[in-house]
Amino acid sequence: QVRLVESGGGLVQPGGSLRLSCAASGSDFSMYHMNWYRQAPGLQRDLVAGISSGGYLSYADSVKGRFTVSRDNAKNTVYLQMNSLKPEDTALYYCNAVRHTTRSNIWGQGTQVIVSS
Repeated sequence: QVRLVESGGGLVQPGGSLRLSCAASGSDFSMYHMNWYRQAPGLQRDLVAGISSGGYLSYADSVKGRFTVSRDNAKNTVYLQMNSLKPEDTALYYCNAVRHTTRSNIWGQGTQVIVSS
């Protein structure tokens, strides 16, 4: 079972960019479907983007064309490139690993993104 550690969050101006990283320790990282979620204060945690073990990509409508999810299985890392950031992108961003065959659903501790001038 993997453990997840996110990094790369911070304060950025509207229109700016950030790249989040999620480093996984443990075995069989390539077998996991990896997701990025975010949660703003007082709101529910929402799915932002996902990448399957086979490389299939999915995005929330609110981030399509601005965010790109990718993975490097050799480095056990998944990334979220965020461009054209908006104040409404401000949230705590979480990395999530899912593997249905082992009923695994693992979360990182989150990294804060603040988009403000």
